Amino acid sequence: MSSIVIDHVQADGTTLEADVRTSGDLERFFTTESFRTEYDVPIADVPEGVLAIPVLAQVCPVAWANGADVYVDEVDATFAAALRDVEASLREMHDFLEGGTLYAKETIAADPRAGGESGLLFTGGVDSTCSYVRHREEAPTLVSIRGWTITPDAADDEKWDALRERVTGFADEHGLETAFVESNMLSFLDHPMLLAHYKRYVDGAWYSSVGHGLGLLGLCAPMAYARGMEDLYVAATHWEGIDLEWGSRPDIDDHVRWAGTQCHHDGYELTRQERVDAIADYVREEEPNLQLQTCNDRMDGNCGECEKCYRTAVGLRLSGLEPTDHGYPFDDEDYREIRTALEEGRWVLGQDEKYMWEDIRERTRETDPSSPAEAAFFAWLDEVDLDELVSESEPPLSHRLLRAGARNAPASVYNAVYPAWATAKSGLRRVRRGR
Repeated sequence: MSSIVIDHVQADGTTLEADVRTSGDLERFFTTESFRTEYDVPIADVPEGVLAIPVLAQVCPVAWANGADVYVDEVDATFAAALRDVEASLREMHDFLEGGTLYAKETIAADPRAGGESGLLFTGGVDSTCSYVRHREEAPTLVSIRGWTITPDAADDEKWDALRERVTGFADEHGLETAFVESNMLSFLDHPMLLAHYKRYVDGAWYSSVGHGLGLLGLCAPMAYARGMEDLYVAATHWEGIDLEWGSRPDIDDHVRWAGTQCHHDGYELTRQERVDAIADYVREEEPNLQLQTCNDRMDGNCGECEKCYRTAVGLRLSGLEPTDHGYPFDDEDYREIRTALEEGRWVLGQDEKYMWEDIRERTRETDPSSPAEAAFFAWLDEVDLDELVSESEPPLSHRLLRAGARNAPASVYNAVYPAWATAKSGLRRVRRGR
């Protein structure tokens, strides 16, 4: 029987560690690393059932994909119920998930730590900034996580330092607290092997399409318990009417909960352009110099040249703001560059990016262009087949065949050829949107 066993969940000061054992058929999906997460508050007094949540949030989707059972000594009763609800939502979304059962020696009803606080997963991008604007009267703690788009590798130290500095600066300017969480949740899982097995079923990568709503929120549980957070918000990426296989949606995130804390998928009723509108209203009313950070290539500012920078700049213009005032170098000549890059397939686009450009297109149809260059771009966008732009951005056949080979290789063979796979898969890397 396929199984995953959580061993030795321990809290030492601000550090959480857990060992994981698996049945032989699941070994390929895990590396030799123990699961580790570092918080910036002491967690030694957090109940063990809550301490188990971060690792359970990472391994349960892997178990459900393989019909495996998960074993743990102790789990918070509220979170155990949440896992059943999240599993049901994910299985409804993904046909390849088989499900599984969580077995705990003890299920505890942990006493919540009253505090009345709230938290918000925050990067400074459009989505999380809109959520801040919507909930600013709560003065939410800004929570930033290292382990997904910013890896724990030393090579990403500068990116993490830049994010910390930017979020801390935003918090200081707005009278807010911060919480920084660092985890090896994706290097403890063998993400390339998960991608090799399940990319054929999903648009994007394993974590973005399956695991990240439950995974990121669950990672925060010990910190949220220690801080007395009653509400924890994660900003929506998509919106009503978009039916994509995406790992963070209301029917996932709104189910995530544990003793004293309820999680919320925030802003789903707003399209991305409407979120930019909300930010624009806030800029005009309260903060004219607000800076956004959405770049796919940098964390210390916006490059102004990647797809996401250009898309955000156009959105800002459509909301009546000047992009250069909010972190995006942009002028009318850039409209031709955007068109050329899209037509030539320079950017790897998924269905989610297609929907975002469709959202922009709808707004351009209601907007009078301010220049001939803008008018020409609006006219082109009105006619272009966005589905063709997405299909032309598919990874080459050689990469898809390589994934198929990795899927079918025995674990011992896979481990021997992993360096070659890692090199090849770097060409597949899709940097997902920041929160």
